[in-house]
Amino acid sequence: MGGGTTVEQRWGQFYRYGPYTLLCVASLMAVLSAGLVGMSRGDGYAAGALVVAACTLQVWWGRTRPKVPVRSPAARVYYVLRTLIAFALCWCNPFFSIYAIVGYFDVGELLPRRLMRAGLLCTAATMAGSQSGGGMPPASLTNWAAFGALFALHSSLALVFGNLSDREAERTRHQSETITELERANTRLAQALEENAGLHAQLLLQAREAGVADERRRLAAEIHDTLAQGLTGIIAQLQAATSTADPSLAGEHLDRAAGLARHSLGEARRSVQNLVPAALEHDDLPGALGKTVTRWAERTGVRAEFTVTGSVEPLHDEVGATLLRIAQESLANTARHASATRAGVTLSYMDGEITLDVRDDGCGFDPAALPPPGGTGGFGLGGMRARAERVAGRVTVEAEPGLGTAVSARLPLVRRV
Repeated sequence: MGGGTTVEQRWGQFYRYGPYTLLCVASLMAVLSAGLVGMSRGDGYAAGALVVAACTLQVWWGRTRPKVPVRSPAARVYYVLRTLIAFALCWCNPFFSIYAIVGYFDVGELLPRRLMRAGLLCTAATMAGSQSGGGMPPASLTNWAAFGALFALHSSLALVFGNLSDREAERTRHQSETITELERANTRLAQALEENAGLHAQLLLQAREAGVADERRRLAAEIHDTLAQGLTGIIAQLQAATSTADPSLAGEHLDRAAGLARHSLGEARRSVQNLVPAALEHDDLPGALGKTVTRWAERTGVRAEFTVTGSVEPLHDEVGATLLRIAQESLANTARHASATRAGVTLSYMDGEITLDVRDDGCGFDPAALPPPGGTGGFGLGGMRARAERVAGRVTVEAEPGLGTAVSARLPLVRRV
């Protein structure tokens, strides 16, 4: 066999070819020592017949062993017959104990656990008898004493090694059970991972649907607060223009309708811009916010300042988009309702958190008097809160009539991967 032969394969080779080898060595030693041990002609013939029987038994077992399981009834028959033949051979010549010793090695492969000690004791008796001198059975009291001492020694060793073998077998069984349990656990884990993957996909779909629903509510609020009111005003001005006979008054109504149309177009463009924050495609969040504040100040004529505190870090796209939209919505509310002369926007990078503060010195309002979400005029703050909550953040508003307004958004600082 090559270098990759395992221990189990080597033991399998020993169980198959070892008895032949030991029998040959024992037979050679018996022939050479026949005169020394006083082996008679009859003992020689008997030993020869037993060697042939042992070889025949080994050939039969070599053909049968691959076809039957470990510790099968056929294995027990083989072990018993081989032990009896070895005992008889040792009766003829003690050097046949070289062959009998094989009973120590493969008892675990051939006998069930409840019979292993009995098999080991039989082999121990054979070995002790052959080593006590005078052949089998012992010829004198001294030989019997030697036999008793040797049997005790062999039995003790056999039982010790048998216990060690039992422990090793038990440990192997536990390892096998542990491996089986781990395989089952891995199977259950794989199934759980598959289920989690399905749940994850479902949660992503639900989150996407929730995001779409949020965006639809925002657009509905935008349309209600700006475009619908603007279109209503345009219709009213056009009706007034067509119902008057005074050309100059009709022209004023047409001019107002055109102004409302331009304003509504600007609001529509702002809504589309808020839907897809293109400002973040080319700038980081501080850069995009700075440009937003500057353009807002130029458009409204309100003096505005933008400040960044802390160490700027790259943010997850959703966090950056949420803060930008909250800033745009807050500034839009300031321009629409506050009548402010100054505004300030501060972006603060802190440990694990990022905050956006938008302040103005406008007329302020009473937060308790706000209409519920869905009513007229109540969409801006509710939309900002919904955006922040979607990324595990929150929006707070501090305002008093005549003392201005401060909007603060606090979001977890999730870095871009």
